[in-house]
Amino acid sequence: MTVVWQDNDRSVSVEEDGCRREKKSGFGSKYQQMRSGKKFSLAWSAFAIVTLAAAGVARAESGLNANQLVELAVEVNPQIRSMRAQWNAAQHQILQNYAPADPTFTYTNVDASHGILNNAATHAHSLTENFQFPGKAELQAEQAKTTANIARFAYEAAIRDLRAAVETAYYQVLLDGGLIDINGQNIENLHQVLKVTEIAYSTGQAAQTDFITAEVNLAQAQLQQRQYLVNKSNDETTLNQLLYREPDNPIALDRTMRLSRLDLRLQTAVEMAFHARQEILAAALTERNQNTALELARFEYVPDYNVGLEYDQFLQNGAQPLPNVTHGVTVSIGFNLPVFFWIHQKEDVTSAQYALDAARENLKLIRSQTAANVTQLYRSARFAYDSAQLYKESLIPLANQDFQVGLTAYQSRKIDFLTLSAALQASYSARVSYLQSANQYFAGQVALEQAIGAPLPNEAH
Repeated sequence: MTVVWQDNDRSVSVEEDGCRREKKSGFGSKYQQMRSGKKFSLAWSAFAIVTLAAAGVARAESGLNANQLVELAVEVNPQIRSMRAQWNAAQHQILQNYAPADPTFTYTNVDASHGILNNAATHAHSLTENFQFPGKAELQAEQAKTTANIARFAYEAAIRDLRAAVETAYYQVLLDGGLIDINGQNIENLHQVLKVTEIAYSTGQAAQTDFITAEVNLAQAQLQQRQYLVNKSNDETTLNQLLYREPDNPIALDRTMRLSRLDLRLQTAVEMAFHARQEILAAALTERNQNTALELARFEYVPDYNVGLEYDQFLQNGAQPLPNVTHGVTVSIGFNLPVFFWIHQKEDVTSAQYALDAARENLKLIRSQTAANVTQLYRSARFAYDSAQLYKESLIPLANQDFQVGLTAYQSRKIDFLTLSAALQASYSARVSYLQSANQYFAGQVALEQAIGAPLPNEAH
């Protein structure tokens, strides 16, 4: 069911049909804390308004939804472009590991007796090439491949965190509009209370303090409305910044959001995080890289070698090794000797082993932290959903009824103004608390997806 509350040129729609918004892979950083306890989700504010006010059935306002905003941000965000370029750069650091070093060509003009080049005794032409011990190149290429995959996971993590930031900003903008609507209804109620107290005071049935207090409460609510409008403008600027737009660019947003219970099992969520979270996958690849580095360190005990080929052209008799020999070919081969292995090679192997141990422990730490984070977010989201349902189904209707009864009772002088004011405040606080609980649930779902590193399955919503 889609219900829409309309106010001039703004409409807010909320759907509650047992399925949550469509999510794509990639997320984005932890969620911003609520501003002084006053910022809650628009989805829930809209539904609260619908619950407490007259509403009709209509279509949601046409505009960009969260997924579309994320797609725009990914295309234009400079950080994402930078991470993508780093990934591409890492991919182009693989093939050159299979090729040997460039050979060296040397030309030697030997014993020139007239000037630098004239009347030389010998012209020598040599070509030398350095080679690694067989197997080293494959390990180095494997390291480069792993490094490229780590860069890919960093790129995906950047998209994930950007997605979370865009969604947070998106729902915060909608929330601001919802708070404006809720406070607008509260202002209408305060106008009604002011009118009632004015009539009671004019007929001598109420003290002047009742009328003055009602005026003060109304002025405070109107000032709060201005604060909400400023918050909305600032949050729209935040969203524009994430989209790499001018701060005050207008943007049409889709105001349809869904609230449904999180049915995913906790253990399933933790297992998903172990297999999908980019930091865990990158840490596992780092461990593999360190293991490869250990193998390369052990290869230092075996020698690298070089091969040379030289062609000599003898131009003078005295330079010839034998009479009538005008040229000669020389072949050379050499290799390094690990003479100081107890200083160089042994220490390199020991260092690589400790680096591997550190990578393994770091992977265990990240898995433990992820499991704890997912568990906390899961519990908080489930509790927030239950709280929101309690407010919507029970506390808000009771508080609203209490205010209406109190308003009638005050007019017949059965209660005093303080009791009426408390009933109105309780009604307003119940609606705001509903928004807070519902927003915590919705933000918890997004944060849970960010902690897992992948969208939740549709059946989990």
